[in-house]
Amino acid sequence: MRIIRPRRPRVLLLAAAILAIGSGGLPVADATTAAPVVATGNGVVRGLTVDGTSSFRGLPFAAAPTGNLRWRPPQPATSWQGVRDATSYGPGCPQAPSVVTPAQLSEDCLYLNVSTPAPHSLTKRPVLVWIHGGGLVGDTGSNYDGTKLTKAGAVVVTINYRLGALGFLAHPALASRPGGPAGNYGLMDQQAALRWVQRNIGQFGGDPHNVTIAGESAGGVSVLAHVTSRSSKGLFQRAIVESGAFALEQEPLAKAETFGKEFATKVGCPDQSADCLRKVPVQTLVDNISTATALIPGVVDGAVLKESIGTALAAGRFNDVTILNGSNHDEEALFTLGGRVVSRGYNVPYTSPVTAANYESNIATALRVTPAQAAAIAKEYPLSAYATPDKAFGTLVGDATFACGAAQVNTWTARRVPTYGYEFNDDTAPFLFAPAGLLSVATHGSEMWYLFDLPNAPFPVPLNAEQTALADSMRAAWVNFAKTGNPSTPSTYWPTSGHTGRVLSLVPPAPQLSTDFAARHHCATFAQNLDKVK
Repeated sequence: MRIIRPRRPRVLLLAAAILAIGSGGLPVADATTAAPVVATGNGVVRGLTVDGTSSFRGLPFAAAPTGNLRWRPPQPATSWQGVRDATSYGPGCPQAPSVVTPAQLSEDCLYLNVSTPAPHSLTKRPVLVWIHGGGLVGDTGSNYDGTKLTKAGAVVVTINYRLGALGFLAHPALASRPGGPAGNYGLMDQQAALRWVQRNIGQFGGDPHNVTIAGESAGGVSVLAHVTSRSSKGLFQRAIVESGAFALEQEPLAKAETFGKEFATKVGCPDQSADCLRKVPVQTLVDNISTATALIPGVVDGAVLKESIGTALAAGRFNDVTILNGSNHDEEALFTLGGRVVSRGYNVPYTSPVTAANYESNIATALRVTPAQAAAIAKEYPLSAYATPDKAFGTLVGDATFACGAAQVNTWTARRVPTYGYEFNDDTAPFLFAPAGLLSVATHGSEMWYLFDLPNAPFPVPLNAEQTALADSMRAAWVNFAKTGNPSTPSTYWPTSGHTGRVLSLVPPAPQLSTDFAARHHCATFAQNLDKVK
């Protein structure tokens, strides 16, 4: 297995070193406790004990997608003899250096991790499968430690999937048959992981008939893709979407394949052949992809996705699964730090600083609307009401894309299935990916620290007492949703969203009911002035 070591900025290496010293490293098995052993369909694995739970890491759920298997649907994992060590995470999938890039990368990356309260329990527990975000180009399952969710009562599975060009390149030469679909290999990997769960999770104390898929950002988009994918039907019973309703219209296959041909030429394959593409060095593929590509918002490939997510949800063509869906107070604050916004499924640079003179033109560019529509939207967000014009612009785009996207999804799904909405509103939440003080608002990803331990976050800050209470409440809700389909707990009643737009405002120390979510985020204005809320 070839290991690729990413080029990481010095500040990240220093942060990682400080984190490792401060925490004493990852937890190891108690020498007085026997290491847990489980027999999977591919062979026996030995894990480790972590804080009273059992953890199994680096379990292969599919064959290495290398060589002739590059850009093909995932194939069955190879079985082994004897006992396989499952105390270390597998490598992450190839990606560019960032604050979420794992220490080891390899094209052989289709591994998952299981955290369970009791691997051989006769009482089967609900299963929560976590699909990480990262714009479909970064991150890894090992960045999310599910121990606390496991202690709350769930079997937690975190997975890897192919990223970037390796996971989502659509090119006609890669189609399984002439004129057939290509692309969405990363979504196929996620399906393969869910099939592994169906076959094996019972041995880890989980219930294969009570599986919840959950994801944040691009992971949330992935969850919605599976909700609307016919080929994902039956692999899960519930879905949690965190900040994932920002990309509801996917690219047509023809457009994605045009990009694929341009990409092939760029990486040295002007003959446009699959043979040439499968021989391109993996680092060349990583270096020539970026977040500003056709990977987000995804592609209607004709196999995994036969139509756009929003089209399917609006028409009621989706799998009957209970849904928990929400967003954070100020999603765009994270992105505007880098001079861009995530708007209606796309990464869009804007003219910064925003001024009175360029405010409406920035709106028109970001939201892809006419000058008249931009002017109407701007009236709802007068510059005088915000600390800076950039803040007004970021708030506006975040409302249009994330908040009103979530509200629209809730309206669509509530017609057919129980749907619960939330807004994460703890503006004191630690900002884990930059020094303290840079942001003081609940932005994109802020809720992660309240659900998972994040062992590789470069700037972790412990939660205070009120934040800890909120985190405990959230984990209890997530686990109870996975168990029963209802996130309500003895201490917190959580009503369905329905057509009333009710959401639970996640604020410390205890969540509160909110009935004015759509009004606060001006969703009626966006519905009137955008072609669709995408």
